[in-house]
Amino acid sequence: MVILTDIGGLQAVLDNVYSTMIVHCADLIQLAQGIAAFASLCYLSYQLWPAIARNEPIDILPLLRPFALSLLIVLFPALIALINGVLQPTVTGTAALVGDSNQAITTLLQQKQDALQHSNDWQMYVNTDGSGSLDKWEALSGEADSGMFSGLSNRVKFEMAKTSYNMKNSVKVGLSETLQLLFEASSLCINTIRIFFLIILAIFGPLVLAFSIFPGLSHVLLHWLTKYINVFLWLPIANILGSLIGQVQQEMIKLDISQLNSSGQTSFGTTDAAYIIFLLLSIVSYFTVPSITNYIVNAGGDSFSQINTWVRGKFSRLAI
Repeated sequence: MVILTDIGGLQAVLDNVYSTMIVHCADLIQLAQGIAAFASLCYLSYQLWPAIARNEPIDILPLLRPFALSLLIVLFPALIALINGVLQPTVTGTAALVGDSNQAITTLLQQKQDALQHSNDWQMYVNTDGSGSLDKWEALSGEADSGMFSGLSNRVKFEMAKTSYNMKNSVKVGLSETLQLLFEASSLCINTIRIFFLIILAIFGPLVLAFSIFPGLSHVLLHWLTKYINVFLWLPIANILGSLIGQVQQEMIKLDISQLNSSGQTSFGTTDAAYIIFLLLSIVSYFTVPSITNYIVNAGGDSFSQINTWVRGKFSRLAI
């Protein structure tokens, strides 16, 4: 469990890496401003020249677009901070779900440990020093020392019973902890890729704003924004998945405690097999998080044209 806690703590390290690297999003602002200036000339020429040649009214609203985007380039650090500020509550809220689930699991594990230590089998085969208690085993099993060689015979029987007990318990614990380790590693892998994508998107954000000024490239900005939101939501969805697994794990621990209270030992059974299968499926499901996020924010397809049509329909055309 210490290893699992350390892996969970690496999530904070990734957050610190993002906070450290995000300041570099301002490094390309000057280059983006130069591209934006050239793009603005191209855009204004594209909008004004046909209307002037045909002596038609000039639409004012489209002419404001390059100036607005140029202003966003200058204020890009504040823009990316605003986007993160709007999206961060999704991470905080879902992280609270995981925290509550982990706290409940910690409490149940302590209850399980207490129930285990109060069982006769644990006191016989493990005890506080890990070597068990031969005297307690002889008293509870009825194998009293009644002959010259009975002490040696009882020692052999005791060691065999202790080995059997430890193997039955260690198989279940070993499988569970190994799969839990892979589960936490999958979560960390998803968040690592997420942070890398967010840093790349943020650093090249000013260039995206500049290129979106060019005629015919207006969709680039919308694609960048939806992609950034899409990637940002990977962690909240992964947190929800982790909370779901935590609920299942709580029920499994409760079954273990019930088994300990009734029989004094916990062994591998059909319920545990179902739990292990569920953990395997959960590990695989972590890598479907990007696809699941597309159901919430689709970063491609016809959504760009639909949004553009809706925006243009909402704003009236101003002409001079």
